[in-house]
Parts: sequence; C-alpha cells; structure tokens
Amino acid sequence: MRLAAEYDYPAAARLLKGDPSVAAHNALKAISLAQKRARPWPTPLEVSHLFYHSLIVDPARAFAKNQPQRVGYAQYMVTLSEFRAQLQQIYRHGYVLVHPQRLVAKDAAGTMRPATLMLPPGRKPLVLSIDDVNYYTYMDGAGFASNLTVSGGQVTNTYVDAQGVTHLGAYDVPTVIDEFVRQHPDFSYRGDKGSIAETGYNGVLGYRSSIREYGDTPHTREQAAQAKAVATALKAEGWHFASHSWGHISFTTSSMAQIQLDTKLWDAEVRPLVGRTDEFVYPFGADISGMATYSSANPKFHLLHDVEGYDYFFPIDATKASWSQLTPNSWRQARINIDGISMQRELSGMKTALENFFITRSTIDPLRPLPTPTGQTAQH
Repeated sequence: MRLAAEYDYPAAARLLKGDPSVAAHNALKAISLAQKRARPWPTPLEVSHLFYHSLIVDPARAFAKNQPQRVGYAQYMVTLSEFRAQLQQIYRHGYVLVHPQRLVAKDAAGTMRPATLMLPPGRKPLVLSIDDVNYYTYMDGAGFASNLTVSGGQVTNTYVDAQGVTHLGAYDVPTVIDEFVRQHPDFSYRGDKGSIAETGYNGVLGYRSSIREYGDTPHTREQAAQAKAVATALKAEGWHFASHSWGHISFTTSSMAQIQLDTKLWDAEVRPLVGRTDEFVYPFGADISGMATYSSANPKFHLLHDVEGYDYFFPIDATKASWSQLTPNSWRQARINIDGISMQRELSGMKTALENFFITRSTIDPLRPLPTPTGQTAQH
C-alpha cells in the first residue's frame, strides 16, 4: 500500500479500518509492525540538502565547441543520464526525501524547534532543491527541456530534440523524481519531493510571464495563467516552491534598495503564480550575514523574515555532509551543489561531501568535457 510505503502508517491504517477481509487484516498487522519499528530521527538539525540545476538532456548540444554557454553548462549543470544514475545510488544509500518543515517547525508559540520525524531503521532523511527551473531564454536550443506542463493529469516536460521534434516526458529533476517515486514510493516521506527555487525575470517554469520583461499583454497574461496551473499541479505532486529572488541577485553585495526592489518584483510576478512560501534560496549561495546568527537587527533579515515571511533560508556549503543554524525564528540549512564543479573536485581526489550519496566516477556522462573547463561561466 502506497501510504504505508511512504511511512504514513496512521493514514494507511485508517484506510483499512472496517474492512473485514483477510487481506486487510494482514495488511493492518504489517502496518502496525512497521509503525512499531519506526524510530525518531535523532539529529534533525544534521540532515543533508542536495541541489541541482535544470538537467541537460542532450549533452552533444550543451557541450558543443561552438556553444556560447558551454563552460557554464559544464560547471553548473548535470546531464539527464548522470542524474538518473546518481538518483539510483542515492536511493540505495537509504535516503528518503523530506521537506525542511519535517525537520524544523514552529511550535504553538511560533518558535522554531526541531521536529519529530519517524523513520524505520536503515532510512535517513534528505532535503532536495532545484535552482532556476525557469528555462531561461539563453538555454533555448542548447539541449534542455523548454518548460513544465500538464499532460494526461501529470506534470511533464516539453523537450524539442536536435531534429526539431517535440517530446513530452521526464526530462528534468521534478519530472524524473515524480517518475522515480511512482516506482519507489519509499523514497518519499508522506509524498514529499523537494523545493523548486524560482526567479522571475524570464518568467516562471518556462512561461514568459514577466510583465516587467515582456509587457502587460494578453500573451503575457496567458503565459502567467499556464505557469500558475503547472505550479498548482506540482504542489499537488508534493513539491514546494522557494524564492530565488526575481533577478537572481547577490543578497550579500546588493544594497537594501536593490533588494527591496527585487523583492517587490518577486511578490508581484512570481508569488501570485507559485503561492505563499516560507523558503528562501540565496542566489549564488550569497548569504546575508556570513556565519553570524540571524537577527532582526540585520535589515536584510528583517525584510526577508519579518516583512516577507521567510522562515527557512538556504546558502551553499559543499565541504561537509550537513550544516545548519537554528534560531527561535529561523532555520538556515546549507545546501550541497551537485554539478560539474563538485564532481570534478571528487574526480581530482579532493575531499567532498558527494561520497556520502554516490560514486561520482560511475555516473559521469561520456560526453561531459573533463576536466571541467574553467573561464567564463553562464549566468547561473
């Protein structure tokens, strides 16, 4: 039964209660045994958080010598085949996808505290996020999916191959995860998937919905309506949304005036499409306070938390398997980048956190340029 496989033992038992069949009786016994075996996860503040960017479907195009963004794609992107191989190994390591709210949550008084997460022996929680699921215009024709859409009642990707043929299928992290969880429901805790960190300057989820960028036209409004429908379907599939700022700006170096303008744009053009969120993913991992504890005395934190309502904040630190910082009103959790840069470090014999999740060398796409090139990079 899917509910029991996803560790929602109470809901599974309620569904079977009152069914007099032998099959139901046996299933209830199995559910009761599994529930008794489950134990509270002992270290909710020490849970790993992996993040990816949108996947390269056709590495021949993305890594072509004449591709202007070739270096950036090699540095920051993972191919579809690499992700599928890594996902299998992550699953075999016993990881289970959970939302950050399963690990830290507000109590009745509104104070952020570690939460109780029940898992069976051999399973361990993992937080996942994806940056820039916007399918920017600079990615057009470079071997990526072009948007997320809804087809046959499921969220899917639109992908145009090198011959110009359009395909619908699982071509990016959200759709591949959805497909994987349908086959392996025990990879998801009660339906949790991950967080999709959206900007807004090119629109949302592959739809050119930005009025600031494209004007207030019937086409722009139609694009926004399509993006909202897809976002709603994604949330129903167990995905969260996070702010990644409107313009992908550095929150470390940007002035308060720049951050205030950017925040207003995200509130106007992205929030109405993806809905309320309490998660903020820093572009470039550029945090607002270094290692100092967050406080409302910090004007940037005051804006993001006290005004905008973000409680969960995500910088980047790939040097260790997990890092977080809890205050009474916020939780900051570092993310581990899975990309060409981190994989190259692993291949070069450097100590990285990747070894906790998969064997990098066994997942490398044969078309990936190695060693990872340096130099001018893509915008994200």
